Amino acid sequence: MVKVVANIPVGPGVFLLKCQEPTVANPGQFYMVRTKLGFPLLSRPLSVFHCDGKETHFLCQVLGEGTKMLESLTEGMDVLLEGPYGEGFPLPKGEKKTIGLLGGGMGAAPLLLLAKRLREERPKDQVEIYLGFQRDQDIGDLFQEAGFQVTVQLGGRITESIPYERFDMLYSCGPEAMMKRIHEHTKSLAYPVYVSLEKHMACGVGACLGCTQKTKSGQKRVCKEGPVFLSKEVFYE
Repeated sequence: MVKVVANIPVGPGVFLLKCQEPTVANPGQFYMVRTKLGFPLLSRPLSVFHCDGKETHFLCQVLGEGTKMLESLTEGMDVLLEGPYGEGFPLPKGEKKTIGLLGGGMGAAPLLLLAKRLREERPKDQVEIYLGFQRDQDIGDLFQEAGFQVTVQLGGRITESIPYERFDMLYSCGPEAMMKRIHEHTKSLAYPVYVSLEKHMACGVGACLGCTQKTKSGQKRVCKEGPVFLSKEVFYE
């Protein structure tokens, strides 16, 4: 158990849960998160939004009883975290690159930590961030408060207004249909495109096989071999 530092609403049904968790996660990794009440039985997988060696933050949307209970947590209350788990986003190597980060809805969650890590470890890279939402909320402001310029689109398909040809590498997280469209736009281009998949998970460590994903090289566990994959591995058909 760790203590809740703060729980801040950032939009309709969306909140930022700040916890006293000192472990430093890699961008794209996640925790299994639940309250101590024992119901619902299973934890919820949440991507790491921010971590600094003192606190770990999660961006979460209320979708059911489990996330509703997380939304009700207040400062000083206990929350159970297990992790960090999974294979995150691999950072670029070599010469300076132009990198695109594309998030749809709650798919923005793992991209802030990725942007921060790129800024720390590859300060010469040009990082462009695009976020698409169906309704107005303050998630884009959280990126701007961290010092990043962000293009935010409300409604429609942000995938249709991205300058894909200018990138050397692209990272994405969001609805599967959105990431499939990204793959269609980029499959003829030479650079790598990484997607972070969202799946229902029971254990988070690959034991239950409840989050398997068909890939070009066989069945993979999203919690263990993922959640990050090359787009051509999962959208190959």
